[in-house]
Amino acid sequence: MAARLSESELNYSCPICRDIFRDPVLLTCCHSFCKDCLQNWWAEKLIRECPVCKRRSSKSDPPRNLALKNLCEAFVQDLSLASARCEAMCSLHSEKLKLFCLDHKQPVCVVCRDSKTHVKHRFRPIDEAAQDYKAELRKSLKPLQEKVEHLHQVKFNFELTQSHIVGQALDTEMQIREEFKRLKCFLEKEEGARITALKEEEGQKIRVMGQKIQALSREIKALTDTIRATEKELNSECIPFLQNYKAAVQRVQQRPLLADPSLGPGALIDVAKHLGNLTYNIWNKLKETVTYSPVILDPNTACPYLDVSDDLKSVTYRDSERALPQNPERFTCYPTVLGSEGFNSGTHSWNIEVTNDADWAVGVVAESIVRKGEILTGDWEIWFKNGEYRAYSPPHTDKVLPVKNQIRRIRVRLDWNRGKLSFSDPDTITDIYTFSQTFSERLFPFINTLDTKPPRIIPVKVTTKLEV
Repeated sequence: MAARLSESELNYSCPICRDIFRDPVLLTCCHSFCKDCLQNWWAEKLIRECPVCKRRSSKSDPPRNLALKNLCEAFVQDLSLASARCEAMCSLHSEKLKLFCLDHKQPVCVVCRDSKTHVKHRFRPIDEAAQDYKAELRKSLKPLQEKVEHLHQVKFNFELTQSHIVGQALDTEMQIREEFKRLKCFLEKEEGARITALKEEEGQKIRVMGQKIQALSREIKALTDTIRATEKELNSECIPFLQNYKAAVQRVQQRPLLADPSLGPGALIDVAKHLGNLTYNIWNKLKETVTYSPVILDPNTACPYLDVSDDLKSVTYRDSERALPQNPERFTCYPTVLGSEGFNSGTHSWNIEVTNDADWAVGVVAESIVRKGEILTGDWEIWFKNGEYRAYSPPHTDKVLPVKNQIRRIRVRLDWNRGKLSFSDPDTITDIYTFSQTFSERLFPFINTLDTKPPRIIPVKVTTKLEV
C-alpha cells in the first residue's frame, strides 16, 4: 500500500489503525473498526465506548460487518491488480525502478545508479526505503492522530455540556415556576382575605343602615297616620270637630318632634384601612415567609460527588460520581463547592450549619486557586477531621484548635480591607480562630464535605428600614 492513503483507501480504513479493515465489526452507532483494534482500544481505555463518537456500547462482542468486509477484500484485490498493471518503469532507460537514491530522494533503475548523475550517491532497495519512509511518515502522523482523538473527546464533552445545559435550563425553569407559583398562592390567599374583610365590613354596615332605615320607615308611617287623622278632624264640621278636639290634641302631642337621626361616625366603608399602603402591608407580611441567604452556592463548581440543593443553600456528599461535562470552574480532586459571588472589598459574614458525623471544611478560597492539583494554595479554613478542629491554610498554618464543645454552627466573617478572616461559634458567642492576611484578589466562600447530612448556609431574616 502507498505511504499516503488515497481518498478511496480512507473510505476502507479503520479509524484506529488507519489501515484497510481486517475482520470489521459494526457498533450500534454505525461506526466500524477492525475487531482486534477495537478490543485492544477498549482494553487500553478501560471503557466500552465508540472511539469516534464516544457513545457507550452495550455489547462486548459487536457483530461482524460482512458487507464492509467483502468491499474491503474486493478493494484490496483491485488495488493489487492495478499495481501489477502499472509497475513503475524508468522513463530514461525503460528499466524497473528497483532502487531509491537517498541523495536525490527518488526511485531509480540499475542503469541510473551507474550514471554520472548519481556518482557517489547512496542507494537502498525500493522496499527498504519505502518501509523506512513509511515509518517516518507514521511517526509524523501520530501527533495528528492523537490530536484528532483529543478533538473527538473535546467534541464529546461539548455535546455532553450541551445536553447538560438543556437539563439545567429545564430544572431552573421548573424551580422558577415553583417559586412564582408559591408567590401567586400567597398573593391569591392575601387577596381573598382582604376581599373577605371588605365584604364583611360592607355586610355589617349595610345591616346597620337597614335597621336605621326600617326604624325611620316606622316613624314616618306613624307620623303620617297621625297627620292624616288630624287633617281629617280639621276638615270635619264644627260640632264633630269640637267633640273630638281633645282626643285630636292628645294624638298630636303623643308624637313630639325629635331631633333628626344622624349617621354617626364609622358609617361608611373604611377605605383607608383597606387600601392604605396596601402593597407595603402585603410585602411586609410576605417578608415573614421570605429568607435571604448571604451566600448562594454555585452548582457549576460542585465536585461530581456533591449534590447542591434546589435552593442553593446546602450540599450533600454522595457515594457515586455524577456524569457531568468537564468544566474549568469545577473542583475535581476535592468534594468542594464554591459560593456564586466572590468578595474583593468590604465586610461580609455568613453562618453555616454543620454536623460532626463526617469530615468537613468551611472558609474562603482565592479566585486564582489551583483546583486540579494535590494541594490547595490559596484557601483559609476551619477543618473538622478525625474528631479534631483545625485552622488550616497552606503552606504555613495547620493548627489544632482547643474547642471543648461540638460546633453546630460556624459564623464566618470576612473583613477584606483589613485582612481579617474570623470564625466563631454563634451559639456560645466564642471566637474559634482568626486569620490575619493581606488579601490581594477576590475570595469565594466554600464548603468541603464528606457528610451525607448537608452542611447548610443559614438564611437571615429580612428586615425593613423606612426612610422619610
